[in-house]
Amino acid sequence: MSVLTACTDDGPLRPEIAESWHRVVSAGLRPDTQLDRVPVTDFDPTSRLLVAANPVLDELVTQLEYTSLCLVLADRHCHIVSMRFADAGLRSALEQIGAVPGGLYSEEISGTNSVATPYETHRGLLVNGDEHFLEPLKKFSCYGQPIHHPVTRRLEGVLDITGAMPHANPLFVPFVQRAVRDIEDRLLEGSPRPQQLLLAAFQHAARQRSHAVVAFDDDIVLSNPAALDLLDAADHAILRALAPDVPAGDTLVRTVHLASGQAVSAEASRIGATSGTMFRLVAEPDDTAAIPQRRTAPAASGVEDQLTRLRETRSPTLISGEPGSGRSHAVRALAGDEPVATLDAADVPSVGEGRWGDRFASLAADHQGVLAVEEIQLLPAALCVRLTGLLAGSAARLVLTSTPRDQLAEHVAAVAASCVAHVALPPLRRRRDELPALVERMARELRPEANVRFTTSALTVLAAHQWPGNLRQLSAVVRHAVETRSAGDITPADLPEGYRHGVQVRSLTPWEQAELDAILTALRETGGNKRQAAERLGISRSTLYNRLRSLRITL
Repeated sequence: MSVLTACTDDGPLRPEIAESWHRVVSAGLRPDTQLDRVPVTDFDPTSRLLVAANPVLDELVTQLEYTSLCLVLADRHCHIVSMRFADAGLRSALEQIGAVPGGLYSEEISGTNSVATPYETHRGLLVNGDEHFLEPLKKFSCYGQPIHHPVTRRLEGVLDITGAMPHANPLFVPFVQRAVRDIEDRLLEGSPRPQQLLLAAFQHAARQRSHAVVAFDDDIVLSNPAALDLLDAADHAILRALAPDVPAGDTLVRTVHLASGQAVSAEASRIGATSGTMFRLVAEPDDTAAIPQRRTAPAASGVEDQLTRLRETRSPTLISGEPGSGRSHAVRALAGDEPVATLDAADVPSVGEGRWGDRFASLAADHQGVLAVEEIQLLPAALCVRLTGLLAGSAARLVLTSTPRDQLAEHVAAVAASCVAHVALPPLRRRRDELPALVERMARELRPEANVRFTTSALTVLAAHQWPGNLRQLSAVVRHAVETRSAGDITPADLPEGYRHGVQVRSLTPWEQAELDAILTALRETGGNKRQAAERLGISRSTLYNRLRSLRITL
């Protein structure tokens, strides 16, 4: 008889029992499988679960006096960690089926029962004698209820009541459910104070069901139903990137473009003195239409909006930024549909100043479109003079790119100053809230055929890096990930080994990030000489060392 047609003396299997039978058959179990080889391991008798459960179990076993019942507690790994007997005679019967402290009682080993199956499904389940898959268990009936941590909502274990009887007593259900609530209450009392504060603040805010509310710290995420419908993995990463900006004792209000394309007003509050942050999300007044389920294109950033507006002008434009920050991409974005001709100042040594200058003069006079001069910080003084003289009279639209303006030599700075418009590209470490959209765009451009999604954990890990190589470095990481997994969810395990964990223990505040940038710039300009870097920054060498340690910079 197949599982699909199996039945007990009381009729066909209930759906939840039939589904469990399917799983255990797939695991290779047969009804005559014996339980004499259940794996037994050591466990921590002082675990958080046992500390919370022991007083409750002590009280329960007194209430079960004169009954032939047993209480079984399993942990989050489905190992039995406690057994309480009202009838000592039941102990030997349960030992014969491998139900002993330390025993691993998962479905793959013990089949369908009210320890293993509630652990598998995260739902309470009553199992009568014949509903057990394995013959040795059919003389028992039981009810098991999962235990979830009130704050994290993680599965902490399963509480089961078992008796040697053909049918379970219906009172098993409310009896165990009440005990589980008591254990969960004690788990909450034993939680760190910041997590208790975060849960209380979330529950208060979530009473307003019209608003999406999400709260998180380093270890937990709490969302009401509205937030679950509204947010996806990329949105969680964006909110985590904003969290360090929230001032203690105050709120931060910012417009956020979600992955769905909808703009929301995000009101963020710091909860307690640690990393707990709560967001209330409200649709912007002009964006109350139905929320599309998927975004067709990443929302444009402020830089992209600026580049789009500059298309309407013909003035010479400077695009500056750190190496890898997307200067060439910005040129193409500014050009739009216009053709782009490119000259690279890095070619001057191999081509010669004369030929390079003549080529520039020819394109400036004849090219009908955008003429991009890349890396002008590499130009010699003579070519800078020639370039400046042709800026105003060029028939082509001139767009120059360079490193940040404050790093330009004097003769190059004069060329940069001749550009009427200037677009400064921020480094990626200052665009953390844009990182999910950037990753999605890169993944689509690199592998259009790939059907992948970067999970919240992967995006959060990526957002924790400093990205000295900026977009070029990020693109290499995204390429590795989409080549590793061409479909499904991309998790931290799919990232290159050096990117699977955030390099920062915590996110830096904007002030700390600016301080870090200044220190790294000074160290770079002085070739790593800490004494000279300290002098350039106007601080003592001991102060520099203290800040390096505080910001977790290792050199």
